[in-house]
Amino acid sequence: MIKLLRIVSLLEGLSYIAILSVTLGFISRDYVSTLGMTHGILFMIYVIQVLNISHKENWTSKQQLGLMLASVIPFAFIPAEIYLRKLEQSKQQEKETTTA
Repeated sequence: MIKLLRIVSLLEGLSYIAILSVTLGFISRDYVSTLGMTHGILFMIYVIQVLNISHKENWTSKQQLGLMLASVIPFAFIPAEIYLRKLEQSKQQEKETTTA
């Protein structure tokens, strides 16, 4: 589950950067509707995934809020990715110690 969230987080963050690139004039305004729709769908999937996983994993409100903020702050998907990777690795190590 966390791996899917990591993928969606990365795609959502990159789509947000693409939209900001249109605003700054780096990308033509002809792509606004396509980029906007893509980003909107990815954003909704991201929020649903965070809520779903946080409920299943019993994350704290602080963890939830941090990941939600990462979806609206440019480039915050990078620290979110690092955090999610650490969570995934610790969960895998926990599984390995319980099975051994």
